[in-house]
Amino acid sequence: MSEQSPRQEFSGIRMGKPFGIPVYVSWTWFIVAAFITWLFGDTVRDMLPHLSGGAAYAVAFVFAVLLYVSVLLHELAHSVLAKAYGLPVRRITLYLLGGVSEIEKEPPTPGKEFMVAAAGPVLSLGLAGIGYAADEFLINGGGIPEVLIWQLWVSNLIVGVFNLLPGLPLDGGRLLRAGVWKLTSSPGAGTVAAAWGGRILAVALVAIPFAMSTMSGQELDPRDLIWPFVLASFIWVAAGQSLKAARFRARIPQLNARGLARRAIPVTAETPLAEALRQAAESRAGALVVVDHDGRPLAIVNESAVQATPEHRRPWVDVGALAKSLEPSVVLAADLEGEALIDAMREAPAGEYLLVERGGEIYGVLATADVNRVFIGV
Repeated sequence: MSEQSPRQEFSGIRMGKPFGIPVYVSWTWFIVAAFITWLFGDTVRDMLPHLSGGAAYAVAFVFAVLLYVSVLLHELAHSVLAKAYGLPVRRITLYLLGGVSEIEKEPPTPGKEFMVAAAGPVLSLGLAGIGYAADEFLINGGGIPEVLIWQLWVSNLIVGVFNLLPGLPLDGGRLLRAGVWKLTSSPGAGTVAAAWGGRILAVALVAIPFAMSTMSGQELDPRDLIWPFVLASFIWVAAGQSLKAARFRARIPQLNARGLARRAIPVTAETPLAEALRQAAESRAGALVVVDHDGRPLAIVNESAVQATPEHRRPWVDVGALAKSLEPSVVLAADLEGEALIDAMREAPAGEYLLVERGGEIYGVLATADVNRVFIGV
């Protein structure tokens, strides 16, 4: 399973930094390694009857490790090409269902999206071809090497073909997204089409075993549904997240710092809170900015601190005691819009930002809560 995704929480073991990209193994990998070892152990024993049970399971564990090395190479293909296009890659994580490349920005064009998405399946299919050639022409004596190579090339073939299926979060979904993006000039339309492709694929993964069982007249073993159900659940949830992300991104162009800003009045630090609030009410302002005696902004009065101050204490509390000093990073240009505004806020997370004109004049205060309201219902 391969996907380019935004930053996410996880726990795991750092394994190295090939090509400058940190690689981690999630604790869930040990679950799938144990499952593969158990499942493949009997196959190895059937193919190599001279091996004892313990040796057969050791070979199966080696296969599990080599399989995830193949998954790592698949993800490196995505990530290395993304870095070549100037896209930051936070890390690669190997986990229960495969691997994930955390590419922190989307490719700027559908062509680059297509190339980054295609890199993983192309590499997996290439490994399958190399393994097939080795199995056919180089290793003819049987034994452990032939068993491992045969299983690896078949597994890489399955991984490569499966990831080409046209639905997010699979690489094929990214390819479909790139194609729709190219045709419509809308990355959002591409995401919606590919996400619905993922949902259709999730339903098909569960429905096909039932259909095959009905057509063959054989009773379906519930155990045969475990893995398709796990994959289908993951794909359905991830496709839903992609739809939500598309709706989120569709609202970003609506963001306008001036339109969302609260009008602010300047007050000195020694002004009593009650008096500052009276002045704000008269001016119909929604924020207080602490300034020095020359009018230069020093701090923003924290809204939650104001609300937490009982009314009977407000005449005796100076606004300076409730203000947070202004760091340069929370002073933003008042004309920021859309993606530029989101990027500026991400670089310096805060509850409030001071908006200033290009000449340095105070325009108002932008509250993060007001920006978040734009995305309610996404």
